[in-house]
Amino acid sequence: MLNKSDNISIIDEGLTVDGTVSVKGKLIIKGAVKGTLVGETVIIAEGGVVCADTKVASITMGGKFEGDLNASKELIILSTGSCDGRVVCKSLVVEAGGILNAEVNCISKQEPIK
Repeated sequence: MLNKSDNISIIDEGLTVDGTVSVKGKLIIKGAVKGTLVGETVIIAEGGVVCADTKVASITMGGKFEGDLNASKELIILSTGSCDGRVVCKSLVVEAGGILNAEVNCISKQEPIK
């Protein structure tokens, strides 16, 4: 039996989706997404391109991202990845060689200092 998080969807190389993509579980992007992307766990593979307003829990970038990104858990930029735009995330990791050209706000659930 599959859990919600076991769902895997793939936008394969050579496929371009223009519009709104809403996905549960894991989405692997080897092709291109333009428009709006909403999901749980997104992986942009090397060679994949996303130009979208994006709201996800977790995103890993091995390819190219442009747009506004809200990641409620984490943003990971791999050595082959790039991110341009505006980012709001809880946790940020950029591997050596990864490119981050964005306005970044890291959010936290910590109590403010009084």
